[in-house]
Amino acid sequence: MTGPPLRPMTAADIEPTVQAILADDWGDRRTWFEFAVAHPACRVIVADDGSGGIAGTGVATVNGPVGWIGTIWVAADQRRQGLGRALTEATIDAAESAGARTLVLVATERGRPLYEQLGFELQTWYRTMEAPARADDRAVGAEPRVRPFRPADLDAMVALDRLATGEDRAHLLAALASEGGTLVVADGDRPAEAFLVRAPWGGGATIAPSPADALALLRTRRRAAGPGRRVRCGILLDNREGADVLERAGWTEAWRAPRLIRGAPLDWHPDMIWGQFNHALG
Repeated sequence: MTGPPLRPMTAADIEPTVQAILADDWGDRRTWFEFAVAHPACRVIVADDGSGGIAGTGVATVNGPVGWIGTIWVAADQRRQGLGRALTEATIDAAESAGARTLVLVATERGRPLYEQLGFELQTWYRTMEAPARADDRAVGAEPRVRPFRPADLDAMVALDRLATGEDRAHLLAALASEGGTLVVADGDRPAEAFLVRAPWGGGATIAPSPADALALLRTRRRAAGPGRRVRCGILLDNREGADVLERAGWTEAWRAPRLIRGAPLDWHPDMIWGQFNHALG
């Protein structure tokens, strides 16, 4: 391919990248890029347009044996020239060079044909579910087994997360879990049996073996949300029981997207996954 050269993103690239993506109506990615550039498990790649601007991005996150590929963006005037493929291949190379044997991504309709050309296959579908905030009862009905995160919860959370995802996301949980943004389900001081970790850019990993525990975490989120807000979670198509439970509780599907995989199969439990950090972290 002839075109903008690819290189690792630096902190100085964040501002022009954010502005280019905002101009393309792709949302505000500032907080996400600030985290990814500084986090050692993330490999952030940009296409340099040679005049101080950014023509494309890609991110690989290495969670032990699993690598996530995401944030593949190409400026409008650079599309259909091979840059998207080059960025995707560069993130794949970065993940595999760091030891990832399985690659996962969530595809857009426009990007899916390219990913399938590169060897990705449909694994399942994400279903984004949403429900209105429960502003009518924010001060009542607290969940008795839901409490804020404590540092002593981290080991149990990491073990639950590995069982659910088949990945090693200890580095992400350690970086993002906090007393103010993380909830766990536990009996007193006993180990956490489920958790919800919010990310600064929105979204959050929610892992719960039990639908009842997942609902307790999600009800807590609905009570904490402001008036007029809607709360979202993400389940996989495999989680039919979870979908039934959510629908009975007033949740509706907002959209769905395909999850693609390449490489070694995963030993995972998709019915335990109720939310993601984002689609470049898992």
